[in-house]
Amino acid sequence: MLELLKKSAMEQSRALKNKEISAIELTQASLDRIKSIDDKLGAFNSLTEETALETAKQVDEKIAKGEELPLLAGVPLALKDNMNLIGSKTTASSKILENFVSPYNATTTQKLLDNLIPIVGKANLDEFAMGSSNENSAFKKVHNPWNLNKVPGGSSGGSAASVSSCEAALALGSDTGGSIRLPASFCGIVGMKPTYGKVSRYGLIAFASSLDQIGPFARTVEDAAALLEVISGYDPHDSTSLKLPVENYRESLNNDIKGMKIGVIKELVSEGLSPDVEKAMKSAIETYKSLGAEIVEISLPNLKHSIGIYYILATAECSSNLARFDGVRYGHRTPEAKNLLEMYCKSRAEGFGPEVKRRIMLGTYALSSGYYDAYYKKALQMRRVVTEDFLKAFSQVDALISPTCPNTAFDLGARTEDPLAMYLTDIATISANLAGIPAISIPAGFDSEGMPIGLQIMTPQLTEAKLFNVSYKFEQAHDYYKQLANI
Repeated sequence: MLELLKKSAMEQSRALKNKEISAIELTQASLDRIKSIDDKLGAFNSLTEETALETAKQVDEKIAKGEELPLLAGVPLALKDNMNLIGSKTTASSKILENFVSPYNATTTQKLLDNLIPIVGKANLDEFAMGSSNENSAFKKVHNPWNLNKVPGGSSGGSAASVSSCEAALALGSDTGGSIRLPASFCGIVGMKPTYGKVSRYGLIAFASSLDQIGPFARTVEDAAALLEVISGYDPHDSTSLKLPVENYRESLNNDIKGMKIGVIKELVSEGLSPDVEKAMKSAIETYKSLGAEIVEISLPNLKHSIGIYYILATAECSSNLARFDGVRYGHRTPEAKNLLEMYCKSRAEGFGPEVKRRIMLGTYALSSGYYDAYYKKALQMRRVVTEDFLKAFSQVDALISPTCPNTAFDLGARTEDPLAMYLTDIATISANLAGIPAISIPAGFDSEGMPIGLQIMTPQLTEAKLFNVSYKFEQAHDYYKQLANI
């Protein structure tokens, strides 16, 4: 069964259609794999066994009747534990929501169920998606499948680790400043953030509403493209959802990229890279040259301000969004309060972890009287300047490339006492969220310790087909994606 679990999602889909295995057998194999290794990994907060097997049963019934299957039907998937699935615990890896049971489905979750994709469990994350290492979960740390002493990246570390370790063929994560791409890079898989508004955020527990976007994890670019087809589309429940038809991204995967102009972001390759990442980046440039692409050096002069802009805007939005967790309507309520104000204060003090508290305080300060203009308003203005840098760059090139992260996965605990060092992990990924453009991380080699290295590719808004095409051609030129963590 492990050999089947190691296959890509599309390969598993074909095996189901060819009746080489039943959907129930495949889903049960995935659940058994989780039960056998997840005590070492910590990738899941909870399993949704009953829901998954019921979905698998429906797939088998369709196959028995000779009916056509929806895309990716029967292929096991892990759902980040900040997306609602009716009847399951949705905790955002926080004590304040430890016993919260979803009363409704997120739009993306409903799309998965409509496509008969078995959801095997809720994947661990940094609390409220705030972190770059998945060490901020209130319940347990997630370990990297390639080396259990290293971080998997965050905040969607559980989703990435589950796909990398073959617990599930696919996963969904959310990306606010790199929370899909960074774990994908550290865990040696594909992770993609779509254009803002491409995928509905309805039913996703909000962190920073102008930056959050749900996206796919997979072991191949084709699988990620297929999963994005399933989850994208207009949703009237989300006011930022784009009213556009769903594209077939797989159609253009193998298009020729000869003559395409690919920009190398000068500011992300000039300094601060580990020697192994620098070597992988040079190799990636040579690969694109060999595929007939023209390499152009591109400067994004305001990129250096991205971290500062992000940590004002994201914390300000988080301060506003997390005000709803007050112990009144749902979530943790302190048993010891003498009055209403004490109940608010104690419930939030007991329920939120240190990183979430830090970000709420930073954001509340940035929005406070006397500081709003100096911080929040200025950050909004600078966000536009960064976006204009990208618009100018894309008038010269078709796609931009950079390392996903200046380094590979670091040791557990190595950066927990230094928030600034942790925040700088996202230096390459944050700007795509500020600009609302699609971006992807794909495997691009390994460092001297055998840890995966990710290559980030970005294209203009609403050009996901081009992004997948540029990614697929690189992927097929190497066998990095075929190498799996040995756990």
